[in-house]
Amino acid sequence: MKKALLPSLALATLIAGLTPLAFAQNIAIVNGKAVPKARAEALSEQVKRSGRPITPEMEQQIKDEVIAREIFIQEAQKQGLDTTEDFKTQMELARQTILIRDLFTNYQKTNAVTDEEVKAEYDRFAAANSGKEYKARHILVDKEDDAKAIIGKLKKGAKFEDIAKKESKDPGSGAKGGDLDWAPAGNYVAEFSTALTALTKGKMTETPVKSQFGYHVIRLDDVRDAQLPPLEQVKPQVLQQLQQQKLAKYQNDLRTKAKVE
Repeated sequence: MKKALLPSLALATLIAGLTPLAFAQNIAIVNGKAVPKARAEALSEQVKRSGRPITPEMEQQIKDEVIAREIFIQEAQKQGLDTTEDFKTQMELARQTILIRDLFTNYQKTNAVTDEEVKAEYDRFAAANSGKEYKARHILVDKEDDAKAIIGKLKKGAKFEDIAKKESKDPGSGAKGGDLDWAPAGNYVAEFSTALTALTKGKMTETPVKSQFGYHVIRLDDVRDAQLPPLEQVKPQVLQQLQQQKLAKYQNDLRTKAKVE
């Protein structure tokens, strides 16, 4: 009895010694096949990149997903689906996608946009967008006679904001009493811009201003130097724009150098 028991105890001891190592390397054993822990780690990285936190609940969901995939893969292989031409074509496309993604990721790592480049781009933007900003209101109507009648009412003391709310066909500004907020003159169509910049603060157009949208009555409430956001506020957007420009140039250079017959 004792001789039969000893081998069993020895085997149990050996299994107990190996189990922690097996679990350290694999997330599970499915139908006798080990599922590497690396699969769960790779899926976890994808989740992280999407911005979602890896909570204990998420870890369990990832584990369940990896195990489910292994179950389904084994069944697909049993049916021979991994030997079809369509499967091989799809695998080649997936391989190409991953390689190209890694190529571009590696390029961006080794050709990172510098703080100096970000500042230079911001300075160019600031120089191109310097000038004046105008705080204006307008009333937009379809007919010139209606615009003339509104100008007459305003000259007699009617309130611009009230008429804009009642009669302007511009739904965005009309509901706000014609308020267009601060904007450079270049934001508007040429006829509107020309009339706006000719006004002095507090004055309105004496005659209707015709544009492709109808007839405008414009009042200039204020003028100021262009207000640009500070560099630190827009740095992420500038950085992303420069990264895209660099990558686009790299892609174009590769195409230009390639010999295509």
